[in-house]
Amino acid sequence: MDPGLTRPSAVVKRLAGKSESMGVALAGRQVTRSGTSATVPTPNAMPRPDLMSSIARQYFELTKPRVVALIVFTAIIGMFLAVPGWPPLRQSLAGFIGIWLAAASAAAINHLIDQRIDRVMARTAHRPLPTGSLTPTQVLVFAISLGALSMAILIALVNPLTAILTFASLIGYAIVYTAFLKRATSQNIVIGGAAGAAPPLLGWAAVTGQVHPYALLLFLIIFVWTPPHFWALAIFRVEDYSRAQVPMLPVTHGVTYTRWHVLAYTVLLVIVTVLPYLTGMSGVFYLGGALMLGAGFLYYAIRLLNPPDELFAMKVFNFSIIYLMALFAFLLIDHYLMPMPVSFNPGLNFKPVA
Repeated sequence: MDPGLTRPSAVVKRLAGKSESMGVALAGRQVTRSGTSATVPTPNAMPRPDLMSSIARQYFELTKPRVVALIVFTAIIGMFLAVPGWPPLRQSLAGFIGIWLAAASAAAINHLIDQRIDRVMARTAHRPLPTGSLTPTQVLVFAISLGALSMAILIALVNPLTAILTFASLIGYAIVYTAFLKRATSQNIVIGGAAGAAPPLLGWAAVTGQVHPYALLLFLIIFVWTPPHFWALAIFRVEDYSRAQVPMLPVTHGVTYTRWHVLAYTVLLVIVTVLPYLTGMSGVFYLGGALMLGAGFLYYAIRLLNPPDELFAMKVFNFSIIYLMALFAFLLIDHYLMPMPVSFNPGLNFKPVA
């Protein structure tokens, strides 16, 4: 007897070797049982759910889901604010899907254009293109597919005006802002913020077919909100943007200068958010909520002038997101507490803006 077989570990190893040899021999052969035959797939031919799941996550990350969620949320609020009662189901649902797909497409194009910048920034180095998880061709095909599907849905199931405005917003963010403004001027986020401010306008147009002054007021609120929101992040990530040679305001003019700009725009934002009440769009409930939220934002902006630590800028950024969601929630609740008068006619048919 082989002395090696007296040790349990040796027995296990030999049995394992035989089993593996038998498995290799059977792989890919025809196995017959009860008159039927079937092919035993080789291990390499078996699907890999973990790999497929990983690829799906990479594509999902291209859509910037958290950013797009806020975009779609404001678009939905725009739909509800556009009509006295409940918005029409078909236009609302199709508009929601179309706007979401367009925003996701713009986000994917942003990944594609910013891949060089993303590689050198700690905040974005994990993205699919810098890590090599996806190729530029894959990202481009994905972005074009989402954009084309978005336009098809909006044209066929919503109205041409919403499709035109959504396409303009997509180009404004993905091309005008990302490819040009972001690298050309320190006021990039101020000018480029127009594209990010469009969602409530798109939602309004989706269910009414019109661009109403109240929809433009919602646009104005997000437009003024965008600079202090993003500059807070830029202050926190100033070294990243400097390393990537992106001329964000704290890089070109310094952090202290940017802090004062955050405060100035926050004051302007508080003033702008009172306009829905002054114009009769909303009532006292919204006004109270807007003033309360504005006081909170002002506190953060003033505290940012002499922050307690380096993380405070990120706290301002996070609060600004909560601020916008809460502000639009107050608008929605107030809308149903104080319904629009019957004489209010936002228009339910497509009427191109002159």
